[in-house]
Amino acid sequence: METRRDDRIAQLLQALKRSDKLHLKEAANLLGVSEMTIRRDLNSDSAPVVLLGGYIVLEPRSASHYLISDQKTRLVEEKRKAARQAASLVQPHQTLFFDCGTTTPWIIEAIDSSLPFTAVCYSLNTFLALQEKPECRVILCGGEFHASNAIFKPLNLQDTLSNLCPDIAFYSAAGVNVQQGATCFNLEELPVKHWALNAAQYHVLVVDHSKFGKVRSARMAELARFDAIASDCRPDDGLVAHAKAQQIRLMY
Repeated sequence: METRRDDRIAQLLQALKRSDKLHLKEAANLLGVSEMTIRRDLNSDSAPVVLLGGYIVLEPRSASHYLISDQKTRLVEEKRKAARQAASLVQPHQTLFFDCGTTTPWIIEAIDSSLPFTAVCYSLNTFLALQEKPECRVILCGGEFHASNAIFKPLNLQDTLSNLCPDIAFYSAAGVNVQQGATCFNLEELPVKHWALNAAQYHVLVVDHSKFGKVRSARMAELARFDAIASDCRPDDGLVAHAKAQQIRLMY
């Protein structure tokens, strides 16, 4: 049984040499097995390929040590609390930018399904969450797909993003520090994050409490660039004092 599983994974690896991703249904047809069999293959033990948003992609254990499939089950209730705070800002008919990350889909879930809005996104998991909102018009920015964080890095920021001015931009971060500002793990996320910081009218950093005090390798911006920080609980006194001095609204 294990040999057959290994053979199937080897065939998936060969298929991924020709394409950066393979839909689960395509993979099942290719191997002549059910989609459930492939799901079991990938879930039963560590494998060089993973299932992400209905697509099979290479398992990219990079130096960043961040994989969205690892993070999505961590601190779920804390992320949901922070997300509900952020979602309370949304008004009908606004254009909203949604960052990548595992907190962002919870913001989308917390938005009333009857609320009409336009959403701009660049990550696969965010796009899939937005599809569940019947009154949402979705704009997905394409580009090179990065499986570790499920984003599409635009090849040319002028193609789509230069035509948009969101009312509110919701950002995720892996670190929030008074001195170093908001930081994340992956440099490839920065071009779109920086576009949003320049284009949107209101900026909301949405993080759970575990991000406070942390500094990661890719710098997004100083905290003064954000109008609000939404979280699941009160930050430490130093961050509270800094937010007050910079007129940053704290939501928790």
